[in-house]
Amino acid sequence: MNQFERRRFLIDTLLEEQPEYKNRIRIPGAEKEQKKLLRSLMNIRWAAPITKEFEKIQDEYLKEENARRGIVRIEELTPVQDDLYIWQGDITRLHAGAIVNAANSGMTGCYQPCHSCIDNCIHTYAGIQLRNYCQKMMDEQGFEEPAGQAKITPAFNLNCDYVIHTVGPIVQGKLTKDHEKLLASCYESCMKVADENNVKSIAFCCISTGVFCFPNDRAAQIAVDTVKKYKEETGSKIKIIFNVFKDLDKEIYEGLLAG
Repeated sequence: MNQFERRRFLIDTLLEEQPEYKNRIRIPGAEKEQKKLLRSLMNIRWAAPITKEFEKIQDEYLKEENARRGIVRIEELTPVQDDLYIWQGDITRLHAGAIVNAANSGMTGCYQPCHSCIDNCIHTYAGIQLRNYCQKMMDEQGFEEPAGQAKITPAFNLNCDYVIHTVGPIVQGKLTKDHEKLLASCYESCMKVADENNVKSIAFCCISTGVFCFPNDRAAQIAVDTVKKYKEETGSKIKIIFNVFKDLDKEIYEGLLAG
């Protein structure tokens, strides 16, 4: 199968699963629109078993798509301080020990078709297995994930080895000390989980900024301070990538680490 054939198989199978859409959706001919449709169908699919055939074809498709988008290895990056890096771009392209997902309390991903949040991107390029794994994990837990903690899962089709999921605080109104403590706990919990699983490098997104409304500059300061404090207190040798997407965040982290 080539990529076109794999994509059509995946789309057809997902539409068969969801008959409410099958007769309402016309499969476009253009590659870009087909990719958008496939991503949308994956995003809205609830956790459920998949066949071995679907898994095999999906994995082949995603491995090739992820390679085409370009893989960025930590060995190619230059540290700005000892074991501390800044990299701007799509976190799902990083080849690192683990990447951090800014998850919601349900922990099973974003269900909004083609949403630009990191949660959606990670689940899209990891594949359906990640949502299924997270659902099983949450079913066993029996309650929503509290803010400030962290859970590790396989990365499936992503370029990294693991995904570490953490729920950051949501700032509604004035920023408080409790918000700051919870955000610091997110970073500390992620690093602790990484060390417990012998992860050698971890890429942090800008947790709780964006729609969670944590001020970007204060969030970055907490991130840097918490990471440095953890490494000093524990002797951890884990390499840290501060992954940013916006120019604003890149400038903030550069200002904090340049000296």
